[in-house]
Amino acid sequence: MESSVPSLASIENWPVPTAAAAVVRADGTLAESYGPTGQRFPLASVTKPLAAYAVLVAYEEGALDLDEPAGPEGATVRHLLAHTSGLAFDENRVMAAPGTRRIYSNTGFEALGDHLAKATDIPFAEYLHQAVLEPLGMTSTSLEGSPAKDGVSTVDDLVRFAAEVQAPRLLDPRTVLDAMSVAYPGLTGILPGYGHQRPNDWGLGFEIRDGKSPHWTGALSSPRTFGHFGQSGTFLWIDPDARAACVALTDRPFGAWAVEAWPPFTDAVLADLRTV
Repeated sequence: MESSVPSLASIENWPVPTAAAAVVRADGTLAESYGPTGQRFPLASVTKPLAAYAVLVAYEEGALDLDEPAGPEGATVRHLLAHTSGLAFDENRVMAAPGTRRIYSNTGFEALGDHLAKATDIPFAEYLHQAVLEPLGMTSTSLEGSPAKDGVSTVDDLVRFAAEVQAPRLLDPRTVLDAMSVAYPGLTGILPGYGHQRPNDWGLGFEIRDGKSPHWTGALSSPRTFGHFGQSGTFLWIDPDARAACVALTDRPFGAWAVEAWPPFTDAVLADLRTV
């Protein structure tokens, strides 16, 4: 059978030991996959969208409110999700007043995990499992430490997550729309690996492409594209205009190779989808 997304095979040319990738359509059907899609890879910061989804489930269950205090003084759950709490990248230090700067923060997501655990009396990793992973059948995914960066998963499992985000069953679609919309518009900040962005737009746990340049997605990616990449050489993007999502996992840390390889790969995938 002829491949519907032949460009996926180009991951063979990436300078990595192992890579796997897949494209899932907005209706949840798998368009194409390539490589060892059942192999578990460290996600690094691709963990954050999974963690954010668990927080949003807790919000809908009434365990917490997005605008209740959390993290440093004056900050809320929403600030933490949107990287505007003022917390530093990787240390428990306040660098700005909440809502004034986009400071990408692992510490902020760890504060989120602690806040949810206290609100529910359930350890964050267990809550994530019960609220997101188990209902979606993500049996090969686990959180082995920080909610910011210590997830481990497979392409097969992240396809299930990407299908959920595009056609939500665990959340009200309006909540997901909020998560993929810009929170605190106009804030500047640094996108790790890509430098200063004006603005550095972010939703609730998802980075939003908008007009960012340079960026890890492609020139053909719509401004509404949202998702995340990880320092372990991983990414997940969802392009509402293309009505599709793409997952790629590797076992080589993010670096110049990814900056060079990912945008043309994404453009080729999007071009393939336009011809299907």
